[in-house]
Amino acid sequence: MILVMGLVSLQAAPIEADRAIEVSVQGIPMQEAARLNGKYLVSGSGYVRMWMIGNIKASGLKPSTLAQRIEDAYKAAEIYTNPTFQVFSSSDDNLQQHSVTVGGKVRSPGRKPHTKGMTLFQAVAAAGGPTEFGAKNRVRLYRNKKAYVYDLNKAEHKMMLINPDDIVDIPAKNWFGK
Repeated sequence: MILVMGLVSLQAAPIEADRAIEVSVQGIPMQEAARLNGKYLVSGSGYVRMWMIGNIKASGLKPSTLAQRIEDAYKAAEIYTNPTFQVFSSSDDNLQQHSVTVGGKVRSPGRKPHTKGMTLFQAVAAAGGPTEFGAKNRVRLYRNKKAYVYDLNKAEHKMMLINPDDIVDIPAKNWFGK
């Protein structure tokens, strides 16, 4: 009973931006249902993009309200006459459209989930931080085929905002230990 109540309260919670939702539809041809059923990412601006009808405002709505709005949009566009949509807030945190790659002399190199407002310091920390051989004073940030060098010993450089798909590289210390 407690588990069921927890699930109900999860579904009553409003949908948030940058979170996943799951959409299920009945009452339409199977091929098209297969195209619509699945997980969707609510954009940072709070919209979800649906096939044939485009963006629909999702953040701040209850899942049942969003399902009704999607149904109404498909009916209004005369795409479907009697669809039945269900929307669930997804707990799948693995649905990540955006990531940042952190490499070089860090404890856990690789792709890391990008979060809104992520800083250079947070990206390096997500990779376990620099190893004892990593040069924090010459961190390279690759963005749009350009390279920038930052010093993580400086507060203003630590707060540098990271964009999705940026690449951060911690080089090895030189023979001076820098």
